[in-house]
This record gives sequence, C-alpha cells and structure tokens, in this order.
Amino acid sequence: MPHPNAATPEEMRALIAGRRTDDPTWFEYSGEVLAPSRIVELLTGHLTERRRTEIERVLDSRTLDVGVVVEGMVDLGNVSAIMRSAEAFGFQMVHAIDTSNAFKRSRRTTRGADKWMDRYRWADSESCLSSLRDDGFHILLADASQDAVPLDEADLTGKIAIVFGNERDGVSSVTRSSVDGSIRIPMDGFVESLNVSVAASIVLHEVHRQRVARYGRSGDLQPSDRDRIRAVWYLKSVREAEAIVRRRVDGGG
Repeated sequence: MPHPNAATPEEMRALIAGRRTDDPTWFEYSGEVLAPSRIVELLTGHLTERRRTEIERVLDSRTLDVGVVVEGMVDLGNVSAIMRSAEAFGFQMVHAIDTSNAFKRSRRTTRGADKWMDRYRWADSESCLSSLRDDGFHILLADASQDAVPLDEADLTGKIAIVFGNERDGVSSVTRSSVDGSIRIPMDGFVESLNVSVAASIVLHEVHRQRVARYGRSGDLQPSDRDRIRAVWYLKSVREAEAIVRRRVDGGG
C-alpha cells in the first residue's frame, strides 16, 4: 500500500517533463509556424514595460551551456529545490533520469522555477548521457568520494553537465562508469555528505561564480536561442496568450 505522503509518478513527471523552448509547437497556430519575433510582436502590448525589461535582464544571464542532471531521485522536494537553484543561477536545462517508481511528496516547491526552464525526462541513464555527450557536454558527477576533485580546484567554465544522484544510493553504476570526472564539496566537519539539494546549490553557485569570473557574466545565449526563449516566456507571461495570438493570426484583430 502506498504511503499517504507518497507523490504519484504523474506528479513527478509533471514537474520534470515539459516542452523545450525549441519545440516548434510553441509557435504553431492555425497550421502556420510563426517566427519567435512575430510572437513577441503580437504580445508586446499585453506586457508592461517593467515586465519586458525584467525578461531581458534574465535573458542576459541565461545559458544553455550548463546542464543539470538528476538521476533516480525519489523526493519531489529535492528535485524541486534543485530546479529552483538551477533557475536562480541562470541555467536553462534540467534533465531528469526517471528510474524510480517510489516518489515522496514534499511541501517544498520550485516557486515557479520550472515554468521558465527546459525540462527533459529520460527513461534511462545511457540515453541521457549519450545525448549530452553528442551535444558536446563534458559530464561531471557530484560525488562525496575523496577521489573526486575538490570543487574549488575543478574547472567548471566549459560546456558541462553535472549529475546529482539518488538521495540514498547515489548514482547508478552505469552513470558512474560513463561520466568524464567527479567533483566534491570540501567539508571539514564530521558529516560525510550533504542533502542533495543543498549540495546542488553549492555546486551550481560555484559554476556560476567561475563563469562570471572568466567571462564577465554567466549568460551567453546565441541570438536565435535568445529570440526563441523570449517568445516562449512572453507566451507564459500573458494571460490567454495563445488565444490572443490565434485571434490575430486568424485576422481577428
């Protein structure tokens, strides 16, 4: 019998699975795929200048060159907290390897962070890591092992994906044998590990810090990616945005 506080697989998957900003269905209306600039043009008048300025500010700090990967997590709250940290530091992509069927509910939420991110769900580790590697990502495992490179000694400024494992068991043997390296958070106390969402926040802050130190800022979206993400965010920011766009496309003014 499921625990009364257990989250359903549907709840977890609703959190971690969503349309990416490069999904063409975002811009398809009445059989026509609109350019992102057209979406922005149609919706600009429905956003305040303050909101438009805020969107541009966040786009300035966004990057697709840092991927956050969670494998086999069972605590909905930890996944939510990791996504919230990733969004706060400007990392657009979260990948979840969905290998657990025993999810735990939590009162913690993403505070809407997932609304602004690209969320990928994978059925197995091999597919996720292979896709990331094909896209040019250097894959690192966040690990408590003393064999791992201390966080402050690792170069985290390239195109990297960082894997965080199950709260109890860590990552699978497949993932451990597939990553390009491991990093750890130096600790001086008696405890040997941190809660995974706390560890993720520390690691992602260091990634952000190093990127800013090297490049002057963390954000580095290409113009086409920036245009696409801006259009999606406009659609997410305007009430009844799809109805407005569809009406304009159909000639309804």
